[in-house]
Amino acid sequence: MASVNKVILVGNCGRDPEIRYLPSGQAVANVSVATSSRRKDKNSGEMIEDTQWHRVTFYDRLAEIAGEYVKKGRPIYVEGRLKYGTYVDKATGVEKNTVDIIATEMQLLGGREGMGGGDEGGGGGSGGYSRPAAAPRQAPPAARPAPAPAAARPASGFDDMDDDIPF
Repeated sequence: MASVNKVILVGNCGRDPEIRYLPSGQAVANVSVATSSRRKDKNSGEMIEDTQWHRVTFYDRLAEIAGEYVKKGRPIYVEGRLKYGTYVDKATGVEKNTVDIIATEMQLLGGREGMGGGDEGGGGGSGGYSRPAAAPRQAPPAARPAPAPAAARPASGFDDMDDDIPF
């Protein structure tokens, strides 16, 4: 049976990324992401906000992009997987557990402030970034062979549809 380990976060960065390079030259960036939820207290009726902090780790090119564009307070979308670990607290000698999100995709949300391009056009989202796949990419669309004439193609019921579908 297959298993899934996937996390999706949409939150705000709590600090600027910390970037370091491993001896192999691999870039690693760490950032904290805060997610909040609101609920109404049953007794008092007032709204209570619950904030959770998540440690997110980016690797390779994604780490370099995060280091350049991710800033404290900026909204961000992150996809990744959970990684559990332990360490011994130096001060107390007690073993503690950790949970990290190893990011595989990232998208900067909100406007373009601080991006060097101004805030023209009312903002909108920025481009999405993901770790490169191990498999080679497909050839560009221009390299594909031309489609067969309509008479040579089997009837699919979609012959009258436009070929330039935008997705």
